Amino acid sequence: MRKSMLLLALVAATVIAVAGCRDRANTPPTQDAAPGPAAPANTDAPIQPPPTTAPSSTSSSGMLPAADTIAFAGFGPAAFGADEETVRMAWGKALEGAPDEPDGCYVLLPAPRAEPPYPVGFMFEGGKFSRIDVRTDAIAAPGGGTLGMSADDIVRLYPGAQTTPHKYVEGARMLRVKDSAGSSSALVFETDANGVVVAWRIGVPPQVDYVEGCG
Repeated sequence: MRKSMLLLALVAATVIAVAGCRDRANTPPTQDAAPGPAAPANTDAPIQPPPTTAPSSTSSSGMLPAADTIAFAGFGPAAFGADEETVRMAWGKALEGAPDEPDGCYVLLPAPRAEPPYPVGFMFEGGKFSRIDVRTDAIAAPGGGTLGMSADDIVRLYPGAQTTPHKYVEGARMLRVKDSAGSSSALVFETDANGVVVAWRIGVPPQVDYVEGCG
């Protein structure tokens, strides 16, 4: 009897062991866990603003003022009477020029300098911004006057413009327009002997009336 019971116990143990092996064999291999979502960024870090640049009052060409920056008050944020640095900042690109003597008259021109006639120039005297000269039909004066117009066109465009003979060119004329806002600034158109506008300037007296410029 004891031998029979021992035999039955051995048989039962063997059956259990075989069943366990079958269970392990039928169990599918475990898969690597899928990666979880990335850790959120640190939202407490300060947001850095994009870099900014100073506004420029020049066109994309870099040689001409942007539209509506020339006025009876001055050039963009640089009012007549401002210093040179203010005008340079308003232009936003390189300008060349310097006085021959302290507080002398001189003109800043866009760099690199082109052959004359220069399209635009900024006159200084006594260290102060006093006048803008324009010699291109690509820039319109306040009120719409441009190179290539006739003296009669200017008179029609600016009622009350004062017309006088040119100091040096026979038959040519100077047409002077006062600021309607009441400032001392003036706009002066210069024609050739055929009465066609070949240049204009805007600024404050006495510099705006210098026929020879800084010469």
